[in-house]
Amino acid sequence: MTDERSQILVVDDDPDLLRLMTIRLRSAGYEPIAVESGEKALAHVVAAPPRLVVTDLRMPGMDGMALFDAIRQTNPALPVIVLTAHGTIPDAVTATQRGVFGYLTKPFDAGELLALIERALRLGGAQGETAAGDSEWRRSIVTRSTRMEEVLAKAQLAAASDASVLIFGESGTGKELLARAVCKASARAGKPFVVINCGAMPEQLLESELFGHARGAFTGAVKDHDGLFKAADGGTLFLDEIGDMPLALQVKLLRVLQEGDVRPLGSTRSFSVDVRIICATHRRLAQEIAAGKFREDLYYRLNVVAIELPSLAERREDIPLLATHFLKELAEKYQKPLNGFAPDAMEALVGAAWPGNVRQLRNVIEQAVALCQTPLITAAWTQQAIRDQQNGLASFDEARGRFEQQYLVQLLKIAAGNVTQAARLAKRNRTEFYRLLQRHALDPGLFKRPRKGTTQQSSPSDE
Repeated sequence: MTDERSQILVVDDDPDLLRLMTIRLRSAGYEPIAVESGEKALAHVVAAPPRLVVTDLRMPGMDGMALFDAIRQTNPALPVIVLTAHGTIPDAVTATQRGVFGYLTKPFDAGELLALIERALRLGGAQGETAAGDSEWRRSIVTRSTRMEEVLAKAQLAAASDASVLIFGESGTGKELLARAVCKASARAGKPFVVINCGAMPEQLLESELFGHARGAFTGAVKDHDGLFKAADGGTLFLDEIGDMPLALQVKLLRVLQEGDVRPLGSTRSFSVDVRIICATHRRLAQEIAAGKFREDLYYRLNVVAIELPSLAERREDIPLLATHFLKELAEKYQKPLNGFAPDAMEALVGAAWPGNVRQLRNVIEQAVALCQTPLITAAWTQQAIRDQQNGLASFDEARGRFEQQYLVQLLKIAAGNVTQAARLAKRNRTEFYRLLQRHALDPGLFKRPRKGTTQQSSPSDE
């Protein structure tokens, strides 16, 4: 049986050389597929993508570079090695700048070619991006990792039921992306998918956002607010960082899951909801339970199907594929004609630690794309971006400033732009609260809701 993981497409119009290369590759443990023209090679790539293409440069009809350009249109991660008897330094520079993985002149050393092939297979992505997109529900998840395929198979099985799903994984591994994929594969695919981060806001705001509140439930509650359970009715509610939810709210969440009813804060009435719950956390909840920070009964309600996402370091075979995917996406965003990564640049990416996982990888690629001034991203750009990302942890003051801004925005939303009511909620006097708003350049008027038949206006007398 042919092993698709070792398939190498060899293209040359010289039948003797084609036969010789086929023998050498097969003796080295690869499964060569020999064709004598660029047109036949392209047809084979479209029908059954190999792991690697080794092509002659000068051929009748479609030459090696034309074949490479055509391959890039449909398989941007498929590595291509070019061989030629007419090699010159300008040809080599042009080919590598356009993204060709390697370039050797004839007569070439067999050992050198095999070493280049081994390097290309280790660093190159092949048909994985296409394979990962065969099903619409998982189209946004780019992978050829066996570990990730196991995760996706489990996710698809979970999606067929209405069971609660608990996703574990380090920050930046793509927990929300997987949650969205589960929703897309489920019967609730066309219904709302609502997201909230349980660790991103104070307890009272989180309670109000989740369950809603009645008018007058607390100072600043000037009108009824339905909450996210109501917004997600019939669909899916994704509770990110569930391990950071305060204990008091865990009790209320458990009651909603048991009874299927939600009672807004300050209300005497409940309403029924039909919501599928998907949660995610980077914490080990068993340890949180032992420490008294997470309710055991809630844990068993949420942990019907547990899915563990691997870190990027545990799926390094995906790094070339992800890097190529992000490069294509970001080159379009920044309108830059980038052709790919130099081999040593890809080696730097594959060998990096990636404590921030896929999110960090994308940030590194974005920085390299934004700053790179050459057609090919070199190792200097990727290494500099990796260093900048690793040293880019926010200072305490920066982190506090971001929290203050998010907190003030939430208060102004609840108070509908009324500064006096927002200041009471924050337990600050009005003057001090105005200073905070000015520090973060927040205009209360943007949060006011116009009355029917009137236009929205902002003035101090309104507040």
